[in-house]
Amino acid sequence: MSNFKSKAVAPSLAGLSGTPDADEVFVVDPSIRARRRETRIVVLSRLILAAVALLVWEWACGRWISAFWISSPSRIAIAALNMWNSGGLLRNLYATIAEALVGFAFGVAGGMVMGVACGTSRVISKVLNPFLVGFYSIPRIALIPLFILYFGIGFQTKVIYIALLVFFPVFMNTLSGVRDVNQDLIDVIRVMGATRSDTVRKILIPSALAWLFAGLRISVTYALTGAIVAEMFTSNVGLGYLVSYYANQFDTSSLFATLAVTTALGLLLNAFVVLIEKRLLRWRPVEGA
Repeated sequence: MSNFKSKAVAPSLAGLSGTPDADEVFVVDPSIRARRRETRIVVLSRLILAAVALLVWEWACGRWISAFWISSPSRIAIAALNMWNSGGLLRNLYATIAEALVGFAFGVAGGMVMGVACGTSRVISKVLNPFLVGFYSIPRIALIPLFILYFGIGFQTKVIYIALLVFFPVFMNTLSGVRDVNQDLIDVIRVMGATRSDTVRKILIPSALAWLFAGLRISVTYALTGAIVAEMFTSNVGLGYLVSYYANQFDTSSLFATLAVTTALGLLLNAFVVLIEKRLLRWRPVEGA
């Protein structure tokens, strides 16, 4: 009799204790399921759209438009494979990546330092503002001949040019992020005895990170674009050099293959920045949650 009672009472006690059942433990939040479903739909839609575009391109080549002008995905793939097997693609790819990353690093460092300095000091901001605005109004591509004159056609010329392209997006976003910080936070930490450097390290820079990464996502593509443009003018190696070379040879398939590699590289660099942003800004609420 006692065994029967214990078995009968046990289920009711389990429900009252607040301990979830095995099925309840593994129930997925509906919002998480919705985000996963949305992600699958987006990925599938992208793949379908890309496949349709490539199929239409392949079919139109030679029928609507001459292959001399647009080539075809199959010919471009063959050209890319030949470039890879020859070893030339990998060598030029490494050169472009090295230039883009070094120039990007210098541009980001300079933009962050200048953005924090101008954001924390009104005097510095007012003094430098007309110079920065004036320099920003100069088309950067017009500076390449001067850079060739000053620094030659080596690695340093392309790095300086890339750093200039990257500097301004990072600077403006960092400046906006520093100025957007809640003044109450600054007042509280100063009342607690924080120094100016403590305020910059613990309040201004962390609060400006969201703005900074917005600038990084823009500037990473600027870095790659700057490397390609500079190589077209000042180099005999790199993806930009290949673009110029194949254009002069009227080799449309190899030209499109080089542009496809450049596009893939840009997507990878942007994805890398987004990954770092997600890891450093995990405290931000997820959009749509």
